[in-house]
Amino acid sequence: MFRAVFGLSATGARSLLRSRPSYAAPLASRCYSHAKVETDEEFDALWVTYFSKLDLDAWELRKGMNTLIGYDLVPEAKILDSALRACRRLNDMASAIRILEAVKDKAGPHKDIYPYLIQELKPTLTELGISTPEELGLDKL
Repeated sequence: MFRAVFGLSATGARSLLRSRPSYAAPLASRCYSHAKVETDEEFDALWVTYFSKLDLDAWELRKGMNTLIGYDLVPEAKILDSALRACRRLNDMASAIRILEAVKDKAGPHKDIYPYLIQELKPTLTELGISTPEELGLDKL
């Protein structure tokens, strides 16, 4: 048994002693994406247009918000304004509250983002008659 172990270790040692070529092949650099890079304004306009569709149904609203929250960003106030107006068009106040809760959760440890968004959305919230989760006492649960 020991002979097999020493035989394998000797083979391994010989392979380390072999000389390797001293040149290195150049690495090929490829760009696989030829798509145009989307600007922030185009991204915002895309989502505002999506939520402003008159034929948007409740499933599409939830799907759009789920996709939007999945990105590594906190949505701009104009996108949230459009989404909240879609909730009002659909008479879906539960989704409006969920959107605000998701944005608060998405802001994470940055405690100044959510109050800023609520400040920006306050006229829309008042116009549409939507209460914030804090006004409903949902932050205390």
